[in-house]
Amino acid sequence: MADERALDEVVTFTSDLIRFDTTNRGGGDCQERPAAEYAAARLAEAGLEPVLLERTPGRTNVVARLEGTDPSADALLVHGHLDVVPAEAADWSVHPFSGEIRDGVVWGRGAVDMKNMDAMILAVVRAWAREGVRPRRDVVIAFTADEEASAEDGSGFLADRHADLFEGCTEGISESGAFTFHDGSGRQIYPIAAGERGTAWLKLTARGRAGHGSKVNRENAVTRLAAAITRIGEHQWPLRLTPTVRAALGELAALYGIEPDLSDVDALLDKLGTAGKLVEATVRNSANPTMLDAGYKVNVIPGEAVAHVDGRYLSGAEDEFRATMDRLTGPDVDWEFAHHEVALQAPVDSPTFALMRAAVEEFAPEGHVVPYCMSGGTDAKQFSRLGITGYGFAPLKLPEGFDYQALFHGVDERVPVEALHFGVRVLDRFLRTA
Repeated sequence: MADERALDEVVTFTSDLIRFDTTNRGGGDCQERPAAEYAAARLAEAGLEPVLLERTPGRTNVVARLEGTDPSADALLVHGHLDVVPAEAADWSVHPFSGEIRDGVVWGRGAVDMKNMDAMILAVVRAWAREGVRPRRDVVIAFTADEEASAEDGSGFLADRHADLFEGCTEGISESGAFTFHDGSGRQIYPIAAGERGTAWLKLTARGRAGHGSKVNRENAVTRLAAAITRIGEHQWPLRLTPTVRAALGELAALYGIEPDLSDVDALLDKLGTAGKLVEATVRNSANPTMLDAGYKVNVIPGEAVAHVDGRYLSGAEDEFRATMDRLTGPDVDWEFAHHEVALQAPVDSPTFALMRAAVEEFAPEGHVVPYCMSGGTDAKQFSRLGITGYGFAPLKLPEGFDYQALFHGVDERVPVEALHFGVRVLDRFLRTA
């Protein structure tokens, strides 16, 4: 089991990593190198030989391999990203890059997404070095850049240009799983991610006839675009259940003593109450208009209008997504992918999932582990190019009223110290047995 020093270090490392402003504003505007150098130094102190890799100066990734005792076993990838989304300091109770530790809580951007997990990885590896522990299978550790944008400077670059560093890896773990979900009636649920919806960020372009704002214009690009995004925003997507989502619904229904009637999933979600929120975003494809750009003067009808849409599609449903976009945009609006990544599906009956479940249950025996599918995406998408099956497993035991999912990209992001301690213990337990 992880020692007391590991419990202290995970708190220190989380705070220290938050203090590095690794804000990713997109378009290459980010510098992960200081945080990467910090993480590499902590690994080197534990006897590993980390390598720092960059596609673009300052956009630094760290990769290291911890050799296991069974050279015939498949390797396991454990990865976390170093970049964070922007934070407006004026909106926060504390400065978002202070890493302040107050009242048993670590505050700052990245506290849950996902410098906490980066710190857990460092703390466990260093505890093993002190104890002389080696895992059964090789463990490849990767701290990546650029996850909060395109991943071109991070996991995409690593998968495309440095695949040799991940030789033998068949499975991986990273963010967004094994956290406490309180259902409001006393139950504690620990969802472990075994799938991700695909990413389909779209650019829509409507073209028309430019002209004076006072004249009749039946070819108004703004009108055409507005009609298209209204159709997209109001579209009711049909149900599409992946194996992971079916398993999630089945286990949740069993937990609540409900008949798992998949012929009326919406009714089943209603019966599940708050717990249904773990699943409701992943029973359909989705497309949400998010950005508009048109015109330059109120009395001028522009010849072009542009919108962006955040689209997500389920495993096996990409063709349906494309065909639906063709129909909803219509003949006067073109669409293209601004960013496109695959949907993922991982088995929930694998030995690895069983070991993750056991590790959580050992330290949270009152909890109920269930599989779920992420509505968004992670670096697991890029690493899947190397044949690596990805799971979301960044364990945290959270008190009731602590809305983990709302803090992702939210104001006053923070993580309890006790949650970090739990995470280290569970991660240590899982990796020792994996």
